[in-house]
Amino acid sequence: MVANGKIVWVSGPAVKADGMSSVKMYETVEVGDSKLIGEVIRLTGDVAFIQVYESTSGLKPGEAVIGTGQPLSVLLGPGIIGRIYDGIQRPLDEIAEKSGAFIGRGITTSPVDMKKKYKFTPSVKKDDTILGGSILGAVEETPLLTHRILVPPNYPEATITEIAKEGEYDLEHIIGHANSKNGDKIELKMYHKWPVRKPRPYSERFDPTIPLITGQRIIDTYFPIAKGGTGAIPGGFGTGKTVTLHQIAKWADSKVVVYIGCGERGNEMTEVLVEFPHLIDPRSQRPLMERTVLVANTSNMPVAAREASIYTGVTMAEYYRDMGYDVVLVADSTSRWAEALREMSGRLEEMPAEEGYPSYLASRLAEFYERAGRVRALGSPDRSGSVTLVGAVSPSGADFTEPVTTHTIRFIKTFWALDTRLAYSRHYPSINWMQSYSGYLEDISKWWKENVSPDWYELRAESYHILQREDTLKEIVRLLGPEALPDEEKLVLEVARMLKIGILQQNSFDKVDTYCGPAKQLKLVRLMVMFYKEAQKALKEGKSLADIRALPIITTLLKAKFEVTDEQISKLDEIEKNLSDSFKGNMKEVKVTV
Repeated sequence: MVANGKIVWVSGPAVKADGMSSVKMYETVEVGDSKLIGEVIRLTGDVAFIQVYESTSGLKPGEAVIGTGQPLSVLLGPGIIGRIYDGIQRPLDEIAEKSGAFIGRGITTSPVDMKKKYKFTPSVKKDDTILGGSILGAVEETPLLTHRILVPPNYPEATITEIAKEGEYDLEHIIGHANSKNGDKIELKMYHKWPVRKPRPYSERFDPTIPLITGQRIIDTYFPIAKGGTGAIPGGFGTGKTVTLHQIAKWADSKVVVYIGCGERGNEMTEVLVEFPHLIDPRSQRPLMERTVLVANTSNMPVAAREASIYTGVTMAEYYRDMGYDVVLVADSTSRWAEALREMSGRLEEMPAEEGYPSYLASRLAEFYERAGRVRALGSPDRSGSVTLVGAVSPSGADFTEPVTTHTIRFIKTFWALDTRLAYSRHYPSINWMQSYSGYLEDISKWWKENVSPDWYELRAESYHILQREDTLKEIVRLLGPEALPDEEKLVLEVARMLKIGILQQNSFDKVDTYCGPAKQLKLVRLMVMFYKEAQKALKEGKSLADIRALPIITTLLKAKFEVTDEQISKLDEIEKNLSDSFKGNMKEVKVTV
C-alpha cells in the first residue's frame, strides 16, 4: 500500500506530513507538487517526519507526500566510475544540463547511462549454480578497471537456465535467467540497487595485516594504516587536510578511489572537481578518473543530502570491494556531516547533547566506520577485497576535545593529528608525530619484514625514539638554552632536525618527493639511524660535535629524498658507504681539560 499524505509543517529541510500510517522508516518519498526527494526519519502515529534532499523553498502545507515503498538506494552497475555525483547519486553534469549552474528542484536523472552498451563476457554457463554475490561475467568499465557483474547479495541459490553470449548489451538488457530452489524465476541484469544505510553482506572478515601503501613517509613508516582499516585526519583551518587526502587518493595502492566532498566550501570542492579529471594515475599513466568516483556535496547544497552523501559513497565502495578490489574512501569532512545531523536534529526539536550535537552522533559515526574492513566476498569464485575509510575532521579552533573528534577517536585505529604550528612554519604534511598514533603497527610489521626488510620495526622504533627524546629536551632548551645540554643531547637535537627535514617533511608538488616507495622509505630511515650511531661513536672517541655538524654527508642525506628516485635506490647504498667513510676521515679530537 502506497502512503499518500499531506504536508502540515515545514522547517527548512525538515517536513512533517500526516496520513502516512502505511509508510516505513527510511522510506523514500516524493514531497510536494515538485516531487522533491525525501526520506522518512521519524514516525509518530500517522505523522511522518521527512528530511528533504532538495531546497524546500516554495513548499506549503496541503501539498501531497507520496511514498515510493523503497528505501534510499543507489544503482550499482557499470558506468559509476569517472562520474561526479551529488549526495543522492545524481550526476552533476546531467543536473547542469537541465538546470544550469545551480541545482534545480525536482530533477530526476539516471545515475548511469542506461543506453550505453558494454561488451559482456560471461563467466558462468547454463546449469551452473549461482549464489548471492556470485560473478556472472565481466565488462570493461574503463581501461583501468574490469567491472565484474554480480548477482545481488540478497538473491537465493539458483540454477542458471540461460545466459547471454559474449556481446554488447545495454544495462536494461536481461543477460540471464535462473530458477531458484523453490521454483521462482529470476531475471538477471548488469545492475542492481542497494539501500545506502544497509551494509552489504560478506562471508568472512579478515584481520588487517596488509598495509595500505600511500607513498607518504610519515604515514607508511610511522603511523601506517592497513587495508580495510580506519583513519582520521583532524586539523584546524589551513593545516593541509585536503592536500593530504588528495595524496592518499592519488598514490594509495588501491584499485578504486571514492572521494566524498561532504559539506566543504564550494571553491575547495571546485578545485577537486577541476583537478581530479586532469590527474594522471602514476602506475598506468592513464587518467586517475578511470578508477575514481566523486561525490560532491558542498556547504551551499541542501543540508539533508550532505547527511546521505557518506552512505551513498560507502555503499558504492562496498560494491567494488565485493568484486575483489581494494577501495580507499576519503570523506572530507565528517565534521560538516555531523553539522548536518545537528541541524536536522534541531529542526526536529530533539534534545541536544554536547555542543548541540544529537545524542546519537557517536552511534552514527560508529555505523559509518564499521563499514570498513578487508573481507571475503559472498558467492563464487573465491575473492577478497577491502574498504579503507579515511575521514577528515575539522574541529573549530583546532580543538581536538570537541565532540566529533573525540567520538571519532573511539572508532578509528589510525590518528593523524595535523598541527597548526607545523603548518604555519611550512612543515608539510603537518602531522604532529607526538600526538598521532597507529593501532596497526603490530599487525602489519610481518608484511614489512617479509616484503621490505626484517629490521623495519626496529629501525622505526629507533628513529621515533630520537624524536621522542628531542621533544623532552625542547623543554630544557626553552628554559636554559641549548648550551646547557651535553654534546650527546645536542646530537639528539641535530639528528631529530635531520629526521624532520629528510623524512617527515614531504613536498607533494615535487616530481620525485611526492611519492616515496616502501624500500626507499626504509633506506632513508636506515641512513639517519646509521648517522646517529656513527656520530655517537665519534663523540665517545673524543671527536668534536662541531666537526660532526660540518660533515658534507648531512647535506647529502637531506637532499636524498629529492635526488634519488624509487628506480635508483642503489644510489642510497653509495650514500651509505660515503656516510661510513665520512666518520673514518680526519676528524679533530676535542682536548678534554680537567
